Amino acid sequence: MIFSPFLSSKKPILERAENDLTTKLRLKYAPFYHAVDSVKGAQIEVDGRQMVMMSSNEYLGLSQHPKVVEAAQKAAAQWGTSSCGSRLANGSRGYHEELEEAMAAFLGKEACHVLVAGYLACQGSLAALAQRGDALIVDKSIHSSLWDGAQLSKADIERFSHGDISSLKALLTNLDPQQPKLIAVDGVYSMEGHLAPLPELTELAEKHEAFLLVDDAHGFGVFGRDGRGVCDHFGSTEKVDLIVGSFSKSLASTGGFMAGSRGVIEYLRSNCKQIIFSAGLTPPAAAAALAALRVMQAEPEHRERLLANTAYFRSLLDQIGLDYWDSPTPAIPIVIGNKEKCYFVWKSLWDQGFFTVMSISPGVPAGKDLIRSAVSALHTRDDLDRFAQALCVACKKGGVPIRNSR
Repeated sequence: MIFSPFLSSKKPILERAENDLTTKLRLKYAPFYHAVDSVKGAQIEVDGRQMVMMSSNEYLGLSQHPKVVEAAQKAAAQWGTSSCGSRLANGSRGYHEELEEAMAAFLGKEACHVLVAGYLACQGSLAALAQRGDALIVDKSIHSSLWDGAQLSKADIERFSHGDISSLKALLTNLDPQQPKLIAVDGVYSMEGHLAPLPELTELAEKHEAFLLVDDAHGFGVFGRDGRGVCDHFGSTEKVDLIVGSFSKSLASTGGFMAGSRGVIEYLRSNCKQIIFSAGLTPPAAAAALAALRVMQAEPEHRERLLANTAYFRSLLDQIGLDYWDSPTPAIPIVIGNKEKCYFVWKSLWDQGFFTVMSISPGVPAGKDLIRSAVSALHTRDDLDRFAQALCVACKKGGVPIRNSR
């Protein structure tokens, strides 16, 4: 056998991967990558067990709405399953333009571009808009997609404390007034459940002539008039230069969008690699998103039920005495504050039939290890009552102090 130096150079990489896999396999009850076998509303089946989904981003509960399902089926029958090409080349279709026009009108922007993933919408917009020598100013808790885009841009990245306007103000004051500036934030921070302080952000952006980008993936469909999002909620739409987001939450589909002035959108279409080198959004996904957008406007009861469920669940957590990081959103973190206790709480909830997601540092700040729960319009009061009871049991088992048992 001939010795190859490449075998030794790849060995560390293989060992890292294999050791990590071994670690996962040693976990008898791994908290991630559980496949759901069937879905009916908020009721799911996993490995033959009936469970309640308590961590889905399906805020409005539209993924199985008859009009949404029918639209996806009809689109597949008419257009096939994929455009099989980049929008720049051979992949643009009429259904893309129909969805873009509807999204732009709904969001109050001149133009919109839809693409195959919300992650790529966030990553690609920052990577294309910011350049070497620019100041790219981001909240420390921005989504990974924005952070990746910031690093790809080669701009000078400056981070301010999460949601801290005074920190941002100090940072902007110390920058060269002539340096091009772009501020990027989440509209809703999905782990913390916090809203971006957009009135203050837009004021500072205007004062320092900074471009302002908001990722409203988790605010779209929840806040604002008819679900127009956090920018509309604060009356800041005109002052936000670019709104990006995802169809995989309230619109119960897949894909992403960028909405802004016509000039900015056309620039992105010509300069964003994530647009240029990705296939266009599939016909069923685009049709489902458009149908969900129309249902959202025609049937406000879904959003009304979501908001009522969110308020009710927060009241239950207040009674129990659990920390939910003051989240005013359906993305409700249950802060445990310790990795080991967080796992035991997650495991107990799983055993009691509730599907949740565990988020620990460094994914969240140290001491803020949490169970990520999310309320949906699909939940019943009984679902939420039983989940609150399960939380009491889980916290007792995990040694997490609570005020009251239910």
